[in-house]
Amino acid sequence: MRINENTLLEGHKVVLVPYNADHVPRYHEWMKSPELQQLTASEPLTLEQEYDMERSWREDNDKCTFIILDKQRWVDPSVKEEQCMMGDVNIFLTDPSDPSLAELEIMIAEPSYRGRGIGKEVTCMMMCYGITKLGIKKFQAKIGLDNKVSIAMFEKLHFQEVSVSQVFKEVTLEMTADESARTRLLDDLNYMKERDYRQTCSNKQELITQ
Repeated sequence: MRINENTLLEGHKVVLVPYNADHVPRYHEWMKSPELQQLTASEPLTLEQEYDMERSWREDNDKCTFIILDKQRWVDPSVKEEQCMMGDVNIFLTDPSDPSLAELEIMIAEPSYRGRGIGKEVTCMMMCYGITKLGIKKFQAKIGLDNKVSIAMFEKLHFQEVSVSQVFKEVTLEMTADESARTRLLDDLNYMKERDYRQTCSNKQELITQ
């Protein structure tokens, strides 16, 4: 999506930035992992195909992608942005007849960042963005049946199981963003800041001092 091409979302532990060509080599290395291929139901791509995918995600109106960065590392001007990458988070508009329905997908690709509450913060940040900027009213998450950690996280965020596919070995969870859910989510994320990506990249010191 073009809507977030210059959007930076700042949380406590993470910074979410738009997926761009500079991120592709690191992303490509991640997706060589059989574990991540299985968790994301993805096929391995060549580097050139990965660049094509990055361009299509930016142009397509039904996909919104952010790269997840380690905030503490990212504010250090001596550290390149691609060295701060830990994963990505996506919203997919899966039903052309209902643009308020979105599938949510998160990947913490770097094992050292798992189990630290990062997935929960990123998921909540993306849901807030989806509600306030994209008009999302219902979120879905499709998760492999053996991914117990991810299932438990979404259930803690008030997602409920709606179906199980033994064929695809996945469970579908849903959460309706009604008024009480919106209020709870926005109150919990009242610290999240939306910034101009390019401007903030050129003045990271601003994040440290605020």
